[in-house]
Amino acid sequence: MIAAMIKLVYNGKEKSYDDWIVPAKVLADLQVVDVSSVVAVELDGKVYDLMRKIPPGAYNLSLITADSEKGLEVMRHSCAHVMAEAIKQLFPGTKLGVGPTIENGFYYDVLPPTQIRDEHLPKIEEEMRRLVQKNSRFERIEKPRDEALDIAKKAGEDFKVEIINQIDPKDSLSFYKDGDFMDLCRGPHIPSTSWIKAFKLTKISGAYWKGDEKNVMLTRIYGIAFDTEDKLKKHFELLEKAKEIDHRKLGMKLDIFSSDLNIGPGLTLWHPNGAVIKYLIEKFWYDLHLNCDYQIVSTPHIATEDLFKISGHLENYKDFMYGGFETDNRTYRLKPMNCPFHITIYRSTNRSYKELPIRYAEMGTVYRYEKGGVMHGLMRVRGFTIDDAHVFVAPDQVEEEVNRIYDLTLNFLGRFGFKGLETQLSTRPKEFIGTIEEWNSAEKSLENVLKGRGVKYGVELGGGAFYGPKISVYIKDSLGRSWQCSTIQLDFNLPQRFKLQYADKTNTQSRPIIIHRALMGSVERFIGVLIEHYEGKFPYWLAPVQVKVLTVGKDAEEYAKEVQKILKDNSVRVKLDSSDDRIGGKIRVAIDEKVPVIAVLGVKESQERSANLRIRGSEKQTVVKLSELIQFLSSVNS
Repeated sequence: MIAAMIKLVYNGKEKSYDDWIVPAKVLADLQVVDVSSVVAVELDGKVYDLMRKIPPGAYNLSLITADSEKGLEVMRHSCAHVMAEAIKQLFPGTKLGVGPTIENGFYYDVLPPTQIRDEHLPKIEEEMRRLVQKNSRFERIEKPRDEALDIAKKAGEDFKVEIINQIDPKDSLSFYKDGDFMDLCRGPHIPSTSWIKAFKLTKISGAYWKGDEKNVMLTRIYGIAFDTEDKLKKHFELLEKAKEIDHRKLGMKLDIFSSDLNIGPGLTLWHPNGAVIKYLIEKFWYDLHLNCDYQIVSTPHIATEDLFKISGHLENYKDFMYGGFETDNRTYRLKPMNCPFHITIYRSTNRSYKELPIRYAEMGTVYRYEKGGVMHGLMRVRGFTIDDAHVFVAPDQVEEEVNRIYDLTLNFLGRFGFKGLETQLSTRPKEFIGTIEEWNSAEKSLENVLKGRGVKYGVELGGGAFYGPKISVYIKDSLGRSWQCSTIQLDFNLPQRFKLQYADKTNTQSRPIIIHRALMGSVERFIGVLIEHYEGKFPYWLAPVQVKVLTVGKDAEEYAKEVQKILKDNSVRVKLDSSDDRIGGKIRVAIDEKVPVIAVLGVKESQERSANLRIRGSEKQTVVKLSELIQFLSSVNS
């Protein structure tokens, strides 16, 4: 009897084959009831077309449907393929670069013989729809490298030739063909073009080949795609909403922050309102850490290159580092990371196991050179503050400490009203330091924490840094957008580079593990996310101005000043508008400023020793006695 070459397990059912097989046949053999929405399958984490041959081996099989994230990615990649075909039809002689998927869509880099402009997008869309309606089947064609190279050369696809030349001659490559069009591609693809249901081309930009300014400039065409027209429509509605609450727009309108070319791109100027928000977040952060047994440290903004040579940053991160200026015959640089400084504090004296864990925390400002094209308001800047902490632990303390950090993360993020947190575990990459045993132990510790807490989490296979696995926590804003926020990263590398030690219970010198962790990532980016999440309507505790006092006529001015003083004396952030403007205009200004509480004071309120309050989000007015005002405000949570 011939031993089975392929074994597949799906939902407890097992099928074995002694010859090549494709997923579509397996689904039929397994009598999967509803295959009409299945676009591909996943075999032990790798996605396969329905008609791609499965190589010998044993696999766990799962289905990928059109409406799933992985299914959408397959469909969007196929949409990029169809767009390339449409461009070649409309602009003969176009050379193709690459066409990957991106969040919610796709793009393709092309070099057309004539310029493609925005007005051409509807024509390209129309041609794409014609190709979709042809219902051409996607066919995978595998070729040895030399044959693939010959095909690309005959087609005049210079960029594909360059890609193939970088492939090992022993390897084979794949093309995908639908109708008369064929493109070098790893896949996977949907079964046929008719699976593409809803798409729209959105914009054109320039992009250097391989991102290198020395290479030719290509035309990059972007598109959006979903599995239904309704989802596509809702996506564009969401984009319009996102434009309205863009943190750059609101940041200017609410006088929170700005930047100036005379100071430098990517360097933030916090205006009074923004500085108050930043202070309040940092105060909450400091109080929380002091209560959780962290030691607050503070480190310089510069250091000699010697420090960054030891840490490896100068070798691996030099292009992103500022500085290189000479002082006292030594070269200094602005710090891109806080960790080497915290490690230096740890090394300042001999350590014992009795001291561990040692938890250092700092609001540490760092500087990293980002290319001009990637900077974006507060989300991507060159100077920013990381809410950094480094915890030095013995190997057997990792699990308990990660649990503590996860608690701290939930506590911190919960204060800002984020719900529906998502968690991801990133595991050992191909290139790593340390032993397999250390990695297995570290990954198991992180898994145990997440499973012990009942946390649903995704796994990014091979997504860890070369020096250790990590947990990432993602927040969702008011528009349902996901933002990576908190990270818990294990590190075997820096303890080795800096030769860190502690005396264990047998008085033997042992090496600690470092846990890098940040709750916000960076203060700048976090505030940018908050501005959009709250749509500029910061909650009462975080609002730069909590109460705005408005006067009706001059007769109420003295009373308004008295109310203002009482509020200030009780640590309420208050602003007084006693201008001669009409009260309706004053109220509109205060509403535009998104102040949580507006207090209108006229002669009547002065005589009755009261305040007429308008609470943001409520249409009714509330009259409160002055003697009860502070207590009332303590209950406001708008």
